[in-house]
Amino acid sequence: MFHVPERARDLTHPLLATTPADGQNGLFDLESPEPGWRLAVIASDGEGWEHVSVHAYRPGRTQRTPNWREMVYVKDLCWDSEDAVMQLHPPQSDYRNAHEHTLHLWRPTRVTIPLPPGDFVAPLVR
Repeated sequence: MFHVPERARDLTHPLLATTPADGQNGLFDLESPEPGWRLAVIASDGEGWEHVSVHAYRPGRTQRTPNWREMVYVKDLCWDSEDAVMQLHPPQSDYRNAHEHTLHLWRPTRVTIPLPPGDFVAPLVR
């Protein structure tokens, strides 16, 4: 099930501020599990998809692409542990990313994501 970290909702951003009345849609500012970093997360749902975009930054405009640990952290905040969520690599002609340091997580709501056999996937050690 999709859920947003409501306590981290940005209510003041000049362009992306939302309120709880906007449901699962909005900008959320989170402390990263990497010391000294923060995560800007934009969440949305609709048209058959749940989606978050994530980028890492330090106050003062230093930015970088989020790492695996940060993406797992956001996945665990926004979806249940047994939900399958994907990072999608579309055809290059469909690229729409306006921010070079942003990664995305997607989950379709009308179909189940097919998964490979468990033996094909190495277990994640946390």
